[in-house]
Amino acid sequence: MKNLKSLALSFMLLMFVANVNAQDENNPWLISAGINAVDIYPVGGHAPYQGDNLEDFLNVDEHWNIAPSLSYLSVGRYLNDNFSFKVTGSFNILSKWGSETTEDLNYYNLDGTVSYSLSNLIKSKQWEPFIGLGSGYTWIESGPFNTDPDDFSADYNGSASVNGTVGLSYWINDNIGFTAQTTYNHVFAYNTDNSPQHYRHSVGVSVKFGGTDTDGDGIYDKKDACPEVPGLAEFNGCPDSDGDGIQDSEDACPQVAGLAEFNGCADTDGDGVSDDKDSCPSEAGLAALNGCPDSDNDGVANANDKCPNQAGDAANGGCPWPDTDGDSVLDKDDECPNKAGTVANNGCPEVPNEDVQAQLTSYARTINFATGKSDIQEAANETLQAIVAILKEYPKANFVVEGHTDSTASEQYNQKLSEERAATVVGFLTANGVDASRLSSIGFGENSPIASNDTSEGRATNRRVEVKLAN
Repeated sequence: MKNLKSLALSFMLLMFVANVNAQDENNPWLISAGINAVDIYPVGGHAPYQGDNLEDFLNVDEHWNIAPSLSYLSVGRYLNDNFSFKVTGSFNILSKWGSETTEDLNYYNLDGTVSYSLSNLIKSKQWEPFIGLGSGYTWIESGPFNTDPDDFSADYNGSASVNGTVGLSYWINDNIGFTAQTTYNHVFAYNTDNSPQHYRHSVGVSVKFGGTDTDGDGIYDKKDACPEVPGLAEFNGCPDSDGDGIQDSEDACPQVAGLAEFNGCADTDGDGVSDDKDSCPSEAGLAALNGCPDSDNDGVANANDKCPNQAGDAANGGCPWPDTDGDSVLDKDDECPNKAGTVANNGCPEVPNEDVQAQLTSYARTINFATGKSDIQEAANETLQAIVAILKEYPKANFVVEGHTDSTASEQYNQKLSEERAATVVGFLTANGVDASRLSSIGFGENSPIASNDTSEGRATNRRVEVKLAN
């Protein structure tokens, strides 16, 4: 009974350790329980009690001591790389000692074994063959194995042993299975001739536990890439909220079912631009315009195009630029938008037309001089500024300023005076920004009157200049 109490105490300590250790593997703990059979006969030993090695190994009726009830308990812990460590305690009553029968002897055994699983080798999750190697201690009540086989009263306190195990488990699911195994115990008794070497066979139910599944998705936290969010096995426990086959962490649109080519986003209008990047997701458009249409193909999206059906310029709101004067130079580039000109002259006419020439003549004839003078009178400044403005409109045209006099004084004097008057006007024009290279002057004296020199009014009119387009 003392040995039985020691065995029970060992199991209590073992169960306490199993419950306080950290659980860092999926279902790292294993408990097995069942019945065992002890067979001393086939191993060899002291005659006549034991036979030759493996002789009658399967002679269950004559040599196997089968416990009538629950008789073994095993607690194991997964280590790594298919290795596990387990501690097994077993109890039996021996009535068959080799080829003899004996009085019922209590049998106790406590083993520590390192096991190696071969399930990966056979690529099976249900069938799990395994092998093991370990050591332990065996207690057998007094019996024929003592130094003096005739002394059945001596107590035997037990002996250390080494063991080797082969076994097979069949797992119904991830947690529950059936296990059968055979263990050879080599006992180091005081008298080696009488050492009770023996086999221990067992069958029982095994339970694996200790795995944590925080999110309850059936995938243990250790293998769950998203342990706090329910997910799918094919995504290592991570979710696919929209069910499009792309897990949320890689899905740019996790709440809307989409396509892999768009990182899980949809393309509602089928224009090749995913909805998350499409400014017009319900209307097929162009990638260059963020998925919006451009009906007139002018590079301006319809939504921003003030003339969506007429190709234009983005700078003008998608509308074409006007050409008010019809000279093929758009108003935005036309320096003379209301007057037809040439492209080479930035939309301005290169030479004045008849109307402009008539206006120049009209302006010039109002510039009158005092008798015998070439000075410009102050009243003529405004008219001369108007002439400057007209000449600047025609930067490629050349002009000639003609000077005239009345018939007062000699013809020679009048000739010189007309030249001076023309030169004075040219000087004013150049001083006000007209390029001198475009201007020339000539005097006609008294020879080109436009009014009668017989009256003071006529003579005043003849004291003039005229500005004309140079030939």
